[in-house]
Amino acid sequence: MRGKIGNMRLKVGFLIVLLGLFAVVLDAANNVPGDHPFVVVIDAGHGGTDPGAIGHITQEKDLNLSVSLLAGQMIKQAYPEVEVLYTRETDVFIPLQKRADFVNKNNANLFICVHTNASPIPSARGAETFVLGTDKLERNLDVAMRENAVIKLESDYQTKYHGFDPNSIDSYIMFELMQNQYLDQSLNYASLLQQQFASAKRGDRGVRQAAFWVLLKSACPSVLVEMGFISNAEEEKFMASEAGQTKIAQTICDAFGPFYRRATGLKIDTVLRVDEEPVKPVQVTESKPIETVEPKPVQTQEEKPVQKTLYAVQIFASHEELQENDPRFGGLKGCKYIKSGDWYKYYYGATTSREEVTRLQHQLNLRFPGCFVIKL
Repeated sequence: MRGKIGNMRLKVGFLIVLLGLFAVVLDAANNVPGDHPFVVVIDAGHGGTDPGAIGHITQEKDLNLSVSLLAGQMIKQAYPEVEVLYTRETDVFIPLQKRADFVNKNNANLFICVHTNASPIPSARGAETFVLGTDKLERNLDVAMRENAVIKLESDYQTKYHGFDPNSIDSYIMFELMQNQYLDQSLNYASLLQQQFASAKRGDRGVRQAAFWVLLKSACPSVLVEMGFISNAEEEKFMASEAGQTKIAQTICDAFGPFYRRATGLKIDTVLRVDEEPVKPVQVTESKPIETVEPKPVQTQEEKPVQKTLYAVQIFASHEELQENDPRFGGLKGCKYIKSGDWYKYYYGATTSREEVTRLQHQLNLRFPGCFVIKL
């Protein structure tokens, strides 16, 4: 499949005409916190004539709806000022494009799609969260194809979706043309959500990128969470239970808190952090030293080097440029930043290795809860 996808990239030019997509991003240019109440749209995947994955005792559409409504109620109770909206509140079929249109019409600040996974391997288990992207396209293509296949239930779907065929590899290459300006924020919430799943002993399958149509067309930070495997008898029983649905919904709500504070600029300190308590200088634990990775210099664009993608761990963002010995670095040396608008986004450990940066992120999370991997 990898060789085929590589060849298909040569055809990418003609696919530009299929993208009536950039207008969505332009229309959302004024969608900034403060101009309107913070809006969360929760999307219960599938519904009505589209059952989604089918288990032994339940169906995906019902699990998605129950957890979505519970999560929305919890967010509203914890943050009364937040407006929570649902793409569906009953067992009805909603086309993917209408779900995305609903998000954009309501100027959403966060879009959470709730889904249930399935696998031909009965032992497959755990939760994973997807953001829009084509990183490891081949690996996640089967998941994207399965979730996008609902398009074919609509009449004249090729016209409605600009020629997009959910079963054609050619169609997925066009996702590479999109520059998702919300990727940073989407990754932030996805990382927080997976941390909560790990804490809840739900099985952390990580944050992944995939080509989901509903995320592509939604002009705000967006994630699609697969909360567990309906094909796993133990997980299906858990997700079908009241206790299980409550626990998963609480996980979604718990991840929302730090994301909401960061997105709205609610300050606990000058530095935006994703932990629950006021920021304090972090003491280095001598018994568990962090294995540091020396930052590697990023070559300038003028040199036009041929090099692999650089990854790093973003530890926090600040409205001001900080001195290297600032106590808020907790003794970590060699931090750098990327200037983005009024923000200084501080990161550490530039490397081309995904394994190395993932390991570093887990280590740094002891000092900087909620830190996440970024591409430089």
